[in-house]
Amino acid sequence: MKRTDKLRARLAEKGIDALLVTSELNQRYLCGYPFTDGVLLITKTRAIMLTDFRYYEEAQKKAFSEFEIEMPETRVAFIIDALKNENVKTLGYENETLSCADFQRYSERLSEFTFVPIGGMLEAIREIKDPEELEKMAKAQSIADAAFASLLLGMHPEMTEIDVALELEFQMRRGGAENVSFETIAVSGDASALPHGKPRPIKLQKGFLTMDFGALYDGYCSDMTRTVSIGRADDEMKRLYATVLKAQLAGLQSIRPGADCAACDMAARDIIDGTKGYEGCFGHSLGHGVGLFIHESPRLSKAGKGTKLVPGHVVTVEPGIYVFGKYGCRIEDMVAVTEDGYRNFASSPKELIELF
Repeated sequence: MKRTDKLRARLAEKGIDALLVTSELNQRYLCGYPFTDGVLLITKTRAIMLTDFRYYEEAQKKAFSEFEIEMPETRVAFIIDALKNENVKTLGYENETLSCADFQRYSERLSEFTFVPIGGMLEAIREIKDPEELEKMAKAQSIADAAFASLLLGMHPEMTEIDVALELEFQMRRGGAENVSFETIAVSGDASALPHGKPRPIKLQKGFLTMDFGALYDGYCSDMTRTVSIGRADDEMKRLYATVLKAQLAGLQSIRPGADCAACDMAARDIIDGTKGYEGCFGHSLGHGVGLFIHESPRLSKAGKGTKLVPGHVVTVEPGIYVFGKYGCRIEDMVAVTEDGYRNFASSPKELIELF
């Protein structure tokens, strides 16, 4: 089923005749082409991209074939004519992403139509990835895995945290990524206790080095975390790492169709909280959905109670232990829910690696 057909079915359920799509991510999802100036208009019978001279020629080649590519002199006048031709009464809009100023502008110029908010309708449709999306995410992850392998081969004691982050980003771009999925994390020593610490212009410190990074491939994100030891790991570091890995493997084993998102979180959390000295040291959720955006639904968290995983969901499984002022460790894979379990996109090793 076409993505626009899925959308039309949802719109019909809500009694909405047409939809104005203004979010760039949702535009790319529906038409298959990224552009930053214009809107999509989806009616019961037409799918229209309204853009300008910069994108017109390429969009005709790369957008999904069902889309009409238009470059009208006055977009609002074009929209009004298109809506009137189909006797549209109710016009949906993306209330969760459209700015107040833009809403006012559209509602004033299209005042003869009744505006209806669609909430997270498109985001809910985007939760379930189709085979084409899954393969793009698999490719994004393979690029990140290759970047990590290359980094390990070239690491040396004189590198700074920023050097590590930049090397990962360079290798991902060199490997085919159009960009990074998010700002790369590479933090060592006591900074590894900061789940979202920023790379610093200092040489790698002894202790854990946590790297959280991802590649963007044809619009789709990957997300992974690996933690290594700078210098030889002592017994307590090995114990902490082993606990995180045990929790991560338990979290992975919980992923299956029908699994409750809160139960998945608890599968990993119970192991960490039940290990002496680590109670309360896992302060974030087990994971989150991934797709065109790095943080999507569903959420593997306590707040996800009652939300069930279904085939096509792509989520991260990323438990961690953070001993503030000392060090921290996180291990993360991105997986797709399948008909009988899960598919792990990541292939990078997870045994504790000691460097230098």
